[in-house]
Amino acid sequence: MFRIDKMKAKSSVDRTASSGHITKITNSNKALPLKLLDNKVGNLGNRAFRSNPLKQTTQGKIPETARRKRSIEPKVPIKQWCLKDFEIGKPLGKGNFGQAFLAREKASGFIVALKMLYKEELVMSNIENQLKREINIQSQLKHPNILRLYGFFHDADRIFLILEFAAKGELFAELQKHKRFSEAEAAKYVAQMVNALTYLHGKRVIHRDIKPENLMLGLNGELKIGDFGWSVKTGVSDNRRSTLCGTLDYLPPEMVEGRVHDKNVDLWSLGILLYELICGSPPFESEGNEDLTYSRILGIDIHIPSYVSKDAADLITKLLKYSANDRLSLKEVMHHPFMKKHIHL
Repeated sequence: MFRIDKMKAKSSVDRTASSGHITKITNSNKALPLKLLDNKVGNLGNRAFRSNPLKQTTQGKIPETARRKRSIEPKVPIKQWCLKDFEIGKPLGKGNFGQAFLAREKASGFIVALKMLYKEELVMSNIENQLKREINIQSQLKHPNILRLYGFFHDADRIFLILEFAAKGELFAELQKHKRFSEAEAAKYVAQMVNALTYLHGKRVIHRDIKPENLMLGLNGELKIGDFGWSVKTGVSDNRRSTLCGTLDYLPPEMVEGRVHDKNVDLWSLGILLYELICGSPPFESEGNEDLTYSRILGIDIHIPSYVSKDAADLITKLLKYSANDRLSLKEVMHHPFMKKHIHL
């Protein structure tokens, strides 16, 4: 469907993955026009958009989005998207390989986030296969606490991902604004994470990069897992992986030591997240000293402040276990006294 051609590199980044060309993105569903999808982001008004600064060159194909049961599926043709189908609004953020813009599909007024990635930068960082895997996985996920990927298209130099617009931005930005959350707020986010991870693990998907920067907030403040760049789908019989990936402060011992890992890496990250939401920073963070961070992770050297409740501290420590099999399951997390105190099941 599209191919990234090798070009001369301009710069490099630290993230690595298997090299190769993106040659095909597969998805078994049919693509529906965006107007058939629910888009409750409110009336942003025309001032949120400006003339399109991203000159369109070639068309690409959107993979399948929402799907209903075959008996009631509307008969609509597969949609071919291109840049001229969208009004481009304000920038939403900038990453290593491109940036995201607020966008509106002209025909329906449907609001999305349009993530623009530069092919040349993907090639020189050897993450073409990683992007292909990300698109294949995320485009097939539909859950209220997971950011939707509606489709993609491309031109000669760029790839565009059509993503659900998270109106309230990153959880990380919200955490920075408040410094730390109350335990009731933290429990609310953890409960939504448990719902999303239960769904992902049921589909044999391991996220492997849970952190506040990769968690988005919808219009009503609901949490949505985004950025599936390090996610992987395991086989029915083989659910283990050995790739070192993710963010250092959130890495579990088995990944630090280069051992095989499974879905329980997400349980470790959930414990790190809970600590950071309540305390304002990750538990093993050692500013400017990666070796010390590694050492603290392997030794489970965690210091919980006195203002953290006994129940919260207990849940954190039961998730941050050296042995992956000793960590609380997602079901056990929801029945822990800390969660039962704040979340009514």
